[in-house]
Amino acid sequence: MFDTVPDTRYIFVTGGVASSLGKGIISASLAKLLQSRGYKVTIQKLDPYLNVDPGTLNPYEHGECYVTEDGAETDLDLGHYERFLNVPTSQANNVTTGRIYQNVINKERKGDFLGKTVQIIPHITDEIKRNIKLLGSKHKFDVVITEIGGTVGDIESLPYVEAVRQLKWELGNRALVIHLTLVPFLNASGELKTKPTQHSVKTLLEAGVQPDVLVLRTEKDLGADIRKKVALFCNVNPRAVIQSIDVSTIYEVPVKMQEEGLDEICLEKLELPVNKTPDLKKWKSFLSKLKNAEEDVTIGLVGKYVELADAYKSIIEALIHAATYHDRKAKIKLIHSEELTSETVAEKLSDLDAILVAPGFGNRGIEGKLEAVKYARENNKVFLGICLGMQCAVIEFARNVVDLERANSAEMDHSSPYKVIDLMEDQKNVSDMGGTMRLGAYDCSLKEGTKAFEAYGRKATHERHRHRYEFNNDYLSQFEEKGMIASGTNPDTGLVEIVEIPELKWFVGVQFHPEYSSTVLKPHPIFMAFINAAIQK
Repeated sequence: MFDTVPDTRYIFVTGGVASSLGKGIISASLAKLLQSRGYKVTIQKLDPYLNVDPGTLNPYEHGECYVTEDGAETDLDLGHYERFLNVPTSQANNVTTGRIYQNVINKERKGDFLGKTVQIIPHITDEIKRNIKLLGSKHKFDVVITEIGGTVGDIESLPYVEAVRQLKWELGNRALVIHLTLVPFLNASGELKTKPTQHSVKTLLEAGVQPDVLVLRTEKDLGADIRKKVALFCNVNPRAVIQSIDVSTIYEVPVKMQEEGLDEICLEKLELPVNKTPDLKKWKSFLSKLKNAEEDVTIGLVGKYVELADAYKSIIEALIHAATYHDRKAKIKLIHSEELTSETVAEKLSDLDAILVAPGFGNRGIEGKLEAVKYARENNKVFLGICLGMQCAVIEFARNVVDLERANSAEMDHSSPYKVIDLMEDQKNVSDMGGTMRLGAYDCSLKEGTKAFEAYGRKATHERHRHRYEFNNDYLSQFEEKGMIASGTNPDTGLVEIVEIPELKWFVGVQFHPEYSSTVLKPHPIFMAFINAAIQK
């Protein structure tokens, strides 16, 4: 087992009453405040489902799957962590129950337990603790913030809560627990109700865990009386009852948490120096631009999962980052690709400043995406295609410009005579679905004089991927003769990473996912160029 670094502190963030209260945003905000005080901080998410990772989960169920630099398919909360901290995460930052059990069962099969009966306690809880300590021991962080997925009281969360109980006992003042709950407002009586919070804390206490800090989500200001009442019934210092009120943007939460003193109370309880004021100057500058932008830039996001905006969380946030730095409000219209036909496309896309065709898998909605690409190309609309969106740009160009009738992706039509998008060679014998795509960051060489080169301002970049199918280089010369060029390629394999049509104002498709690398303080160059083109249209 990994031992903890003597000086590393551990903060555990649990949730109660309801899901989706924003544990990830609170964790990221606290991490941002500690980072701005000079501490080296990371965050990890422990998810209580049996999938080994979210890679095979339906976006309708789980939102987007976020990919790290080292190729891990992870929870979308890791996107928040990176956007707030501007520091890459890794495989170790997201652990699921599936991976915990897989590791323990693999050890049992190898005989590591020497004939012992393998049980939830101690073997599963020990593996959870090992994963929590792994980050602190390997990278020597000052603080590791661990977000426990789900809500307290869920059966599947019990081993995690037990691991937290043990670690609090083992680590003493080097560990604390933040419990996030809801204080609902009842319109009928005009009252804020604290009983759900009391019951949630009672459930946590029954599991042997006393929270040190309570963060109360609310839509109304909590008065001093309510805070005192919660503190009294939940055995928490009144200073450690923190209000998290609804705000217009998630990027306001760190500022609100600073005003509430969340970082100070945590540092005091962890016996760490509170000797430096958080430096949030750049963050507040971004927030000011975000709130005070007076002009809109309207982007149509064409996808097949638009009923759940979280399916495109990183893209939406990347558009917000880039628009803000151009002093614009990003007005994002989510457009279902299944609703786009040759008859409806003009009506739905004509009033947009730019069109973005989103990633995805499978055949559903693909023809609508192709209609969006065709409309953008024929009407010289500012266009960005990401992953499958880039592949759609290639297919549409093949059919309507290169005159390759029935051109398609092998993913959509294996009988197509012109597979302009085809399965990568090293994927052809792969039968497993999880974690077997081209994942993680790969190099990309940029061709000078192109829109891509202009966006980056350099000859090479390093971008994250998540896909199985690629541009088929057998057709590259035909495409370039007709006016679609490869402006970015992998220097080792020659795989096409970026395509564009130079004669159009700004028509670019990228095989990678630039949205994963966009942060509040460092918006991605592709999105910056895309928004700039939309403004200049």
